[in-house]
Amino acid sequence: MDRVLFVIADFPVTLEIAAFAAGGLFAALLVALLVVMVRQSRERAEEAQQRADEAAAAQLKAQETERYIADMLRVQSEMTGRMQTMSEIFGSRTSDLARLVNERLDSQGQRIGAAMQESNQKTNESLSKLQERLAVIDRAQSNITQLSQNVVSLQSILANKQTRGAFGQGRMEAIIGDGLAPNAYAFQATLSNGSRPDAVVYMPNGAPSLVIDAKFPLESWQRFTAAGEGEDPRFAASGFRNDMGVHIKAISEKYLIAGETADTAFLFVPSESIFADLHEHFEDVVQRALKARIVIVSPSILMLSIQVVQALLRDVKMREEAYRIQTEVRALLADVGRLDERVRKLQTHFTQAAGDIGDIVTSSSKIVKRGERIEAMEFDEARPEPQRLAGE
Repeated sequence: MDRVLFVIADFPVTLEIAAFAAGGLFAALLVALLVVMVRQSRERAEEAQQRADEAAAAQLKAQETERYIADMLRVQSEMTGRMQTMSEIFGSRTSDLARLVNERLDSQGQRIGAAMQESNQKTNESLSKLQERLAVIDRAQSNITQLSQNVVSLQSILANKQTRGAFGQGRMEAIIGDGLAPNAYAFQATLSNGSRPDAVVYMPNGAPSLVIDAKFPLESWQRFTAAGEGEDPRFAASGFRNDMGVHIKAISEKYLIAGETADTAFLFVPSESIFADLHEHFEDVVQRALKARIVIVSPSILMLSIQVVQALLRDVKMREEAYRIQTEVRALLADVGRLDERVRKLQTHFTQAAGDIGDIVTSSSKIVKRGERIEAMEFDEARPEPQRLAGE
């Protein structure tokens, strides 16, 4: 019965022991198998739970995705509606803006057109003025050319001693004749001392006349201006001073007559340039003339003086006319006074006549009333008997 199957480390292994060991091993294997199966089932359960959880999470995630998609679709729909609304608003605004821009462009175009037209008109006017100015410049150029020719001829005139005096005399006469009436001046008039000045201007209100001399020593001046070409300038200046001194003295002695001529006489210089050079280089001569009551005048100063005299004459004439008008007004006022007196007398007669007419109307009214009363009386056809008096 106890058959030894094998020996292990001096330990005999019998059949029972081997069977028991085999049963124990089998049980252990079975237990191990059960453990493995339990573990596998647990792992499967866990895997299934995990898969279920994952499926639930996936489903939840799918639901959330669906909700998100639904929200996105809703938002997209709302955005589409809003975009459509904004598109309509933008379209209307765009049309309004386009219309406004077109209107502004039209108005701006009209303004630009008007501005361009005005600019063209101004440009044409400027061109016309420019052409006129160019024409004036051309005329001025021709005048300058003619003036240069006249200067050459003037130089030739001044080169002659006889024509120099005639030139100054003629220019002075032209200025006086253009500014005054013929009865306001006289040329070569004879004064009480027998002298004959070049011009006499009659002053208003019986004031002494103004004497003008035109015999400026042009020959001495020509020598002074030509000095340096063979003649000493100081000698020429001294000669001019002497000639001017002699001429100023002659004017003062011959033309300044108390009660007949003014206290001051004019010495006419026929050129503005000579007048300017005279004041620049010969101030002593000018002062000497002023001390002798002689005023050296240029053409412009003489013209201004003549205009002053003309204004004085015009003022005197206006005063005379005003006096005449005042006299006529006084006579008119006297006539009006007499007319007023006569009208008042006539008014008195009319008042008396109106009173008389009123009295006549009153009398006629009384007469009419008496006639009406008489007409209203009733008379019997038979003659009434006279009443007897008591006692008859």
